[in-house]
Amino acid sequence: MAYAMVIASPGGAEKFRRIEIDPPAPGPGEILIRHTAIGLNFIDVYFRTGSYPWPVERDLVTGAEAAGVIEAVGVGVDLKPGQRVCYAIPNGAYASHRVISASQAVVIPDNVSDEIAAAAMLKGLTAHYLLYHSYAVSRGESVLFHAAAGGVGLIAGQWLSALGVRAIGTAGGPEKCALALRHGYDAVIDYRSEDFVTRVMELTDGAGVSAVYDSVGADTVMKSLEVLQRFGSLVCFGQSSGPATDFKIGDLARGSLRLTRPTLFHHTAVPGWLQSASADLFAMIGIGAISVEIGQTFDLSDVARAHEMLEARMTTGSTVLVP
Repeated sequence: MAYAMVIASPGGAEKFRRIEIDPPAPGPGEILIRHTAIGLNFIDVYFRTGSYPWPVERDLVTGAEAAGVIEAVGVGVDLKPGQRVCYAIPNGAYASHRVISASQAVVIPDNVSDEIAAAAMLKGLTAHYLLYHSYAVSRGESVLFHAAAGGVGLIAGQWLSALGVRAIGTAGGPEKCALALRHGYDAVIDYRSEDFVTRVMELTDGAGVSAVYDSVGADTVMKSLEVLQRFGSLVCFGQSSGPATDFKIGDLARGSLRLTRPTLFHHTAVPGWLQSASADLFAMIGIGAISVEIGQTFDLSDVARAHEMLEARMTTGSTVLVP
């Protein structure tokens, strides 16, 4: 039976409930996908809690990335039933079936599993825009990446290493630090037992880093500014600890610093970017330069527990939900 996990209003993970659905028929330019694997991301939490604007006036199906098999296609679609595809689109993935625009689908290479595609799509594309656009890294420089043991962090660490960039990470606890070290980071700071500002300055002989990639928010932003070199860039792409309400524009004057707050879906809206960036990502996975770490798997019906663990920072790597 086709089903979806929905929430009626913003709130806690306990609001999820399962409902039966009829698989929708694709219209012109659309495809119907039967999901085989769904990725879990913090953006799902932001929508569930209302931290991001509630996008509908009815039950919301969250979830922003998934992989599956095409079951039907609409008029004018070149893709075929039976092809494996993946996508990264905000909201709608927590379901056994979904209709999306064919232009938003990426064909999964034969050497990549559905689970890896679902775990890597949103996180890998996020790493791509962070490292190539938000702050385009250069070989030989040093950067700091918070939440290094998370799904985006583990992919970014390997990508930075492949690009010849010295990546310093932060993570909570020795196990997470060890995991990040195995995924490309030159050094990983345990923020539970060390002050990351002091350690970064020690690791860089007082020079600081060219950029900080910060998805944590309130707990880290102000200190992230302290480790940036003059003309350095602070890239804020999330707020897992809440918004950084203490920040003021004048804080950037300490070193003529730059600040950007990018989102993936502004990038995917650029014609040609999705297919090009996806090709780069799957090429890196294909040659073994990037290994996607799936730390935990849940049944889609148990998505509330998955959200609770993610918010408690009890997950490592990527989390996959299976319908």
